[in-house]
Amino acid sequence: MFGNTEAVTVEMSRLALDAASLRHQAIAHNIANVNTPGFAPVRVDFERQMETVRAALRDGAPVDGTMLAGVRPVLMRAAPAQDTDRTALLDLEVADMAQNTVQYEALMKALGKHLAILGAAVNEGKR
Repeated sequence: MFGNTEAVTVEMSRLALDAASLRHQAIAHNIANVNTPGFAPVRVDFERQMETVRAALRDGAPVDGTMLAGVRPVLMRAAPAQDTDRTALLDLEVADMAQNTVQYEALMKALGKHLAILGAAVNEGKR
């Protein structure tokens, strides 16, 4: 049971980190093209895919690897921006990048703590 929980925790962390990394690339791409006429920004589809996992957790169901099998962060094109206020679009993208950076750092910190706890358990088990 512990092994399954461990695998799911690490897999969920990996998926979330992959999504954050891809989101960072997408935002950088959007910022680079903010002045391109008719440019359609790209977004990462990940949170919507995780809704089934979240719903299972809310219902008290255990999350297993099969629930995560089809979850993959993917890039999607958004509709081209209709307004001409490129400064506002740039501001939104920069804010998204700042938020994504904080989320990525939080995920890394949480995963580091998780692995430190496992390391402590392994080291204490050797004694």
